[in-house]
Amino acid sequence: MSINFALALSLLNMTTMRAGRVVLALYALELGAAPLTVGLLAATFSVFPAVLSWPAGKLVDRFGSRWLLMLGAIGGGLGMLIPSLLPGLVAIFLAAAANGLSLAIYNVSLQNLVGLLSTPQNRTESFSNYSLTNSIGSFLGPLIAGFSIQHAGHANACLSLAVLSLLPLIALTAFGKRMPRGTGSSKKRDGSIRSMLAARGVGRTLATSSLLQSGQDLFQFYLPVYAHSINLSASAIGVVLAMNSAAAFVVRMVLPRLIARFNEHRVLAGAFCGGALAFFVLPFFTSATMLALIAFTYGLGMGCGQPIVTMQMFSNSAEGRSGEALGLRMTVNHLTRMVGPVFFGFIGSSLGLAAIFWINGLMLGGGSIITRNASPDSQAGQHGV
Repeated sequence: MSINFALALSLLNMTTMRAGRVVLALYALELGAAPLTVGLLAATFSVFPAVLSWPAGKLVDRFGSRWLLMLGAIGGGLGMLIPSLLPGLVAIFLAAAANGLSLAIYNVSLQNLVGLLSTPQNRTESFSNYSLTNSIGSFLGPLIAGFSIQHAGHANACLSLAVLSLLPLIALTAFGKRMPRGTGSSKKRDGSIRSMLAARGVGRTLATSSLLQSGQDLFQFYLPVYAHSINLSASAIGVVLAMNSAAAFVVRMVLPRLIARFNEHRVLAGAFCGGALAFFVLPFFTSATMLALIAFTYGLGMGCGQPIVTMQMFSNSAEGRSGEALGLRMTVNHLTRMVGPVFFGFIGSSLGLAAIFWINGLMLGGGSIITRNASPDSQAGQHGV
């Protein structure tokens, strides 16, 4: 099977997921949600990924990706139907939980599929292309969300996204039989989470991945809150968020060359520094143009991180446990993302939105230190790089 099929599924999934998150966050704000409520909503997106990503990875290793991907598409589509039929904060939280369920299944399945369809020689390019399609989806998602809300309203925007989720389901039904199969074994493999964490580079990769995802999610959720507080329109907010994804797309086009020239650790350290700088300066600006420029700068830095840590986790995993390793990474990420939005929601309610951005900047600065101190050979794993 061509890797292009996995990339097409990734594009469709990321577009609907990102659009859904923006629509639900702005819908909650329209209904009068406070920053703390938005923080709880952000945490809700991560409940199922935190609980199910690791088990989903083990299922991917055993059964392959096709049926899990179909289940994820169905769950995400049904979830977005809820707020279109039953407006209210409860419906929005239910939709967020369903969005998270789809994410838990989809991401680990697709990441493992990309790794299996790659070789050690082209793996960097494959994961870069995977991240490029995610960037396109992240660019299209906020745009679709913003303009759908402006022209059709929040409820109809949710309905449109529910319909859009049918496309990957149709593709999987028609072409999914050619996807790689799982091991089919129900026997417990030798090894545990402890043994996986003991492998060189895995613990550091989990820590840096968690910081990257936490920073990106908080940016995606609290930038709309800040933009809403300065009276930017829904379409303007969508454009600002899309600039972040556009920058990630640009930097991922040259990511293999950056890694070849500077190595993974230096690129990651620079990514953390760029993200920290964007967080520190953001609260000083109220212009949509300047916010779009900051979002673009943030995307240039943070857009490097995700493909690198995903590739590192796949490469460091034991043979036949790549899905489990990727699922463990997502579990750790989402446990952090469940706690982070609630914690920063309290900070935003008591100290203001600027404190959220500045504390996140400090966290990303710490990530730069962790990454810079990594040894150059810490990323070599059983899959090779």
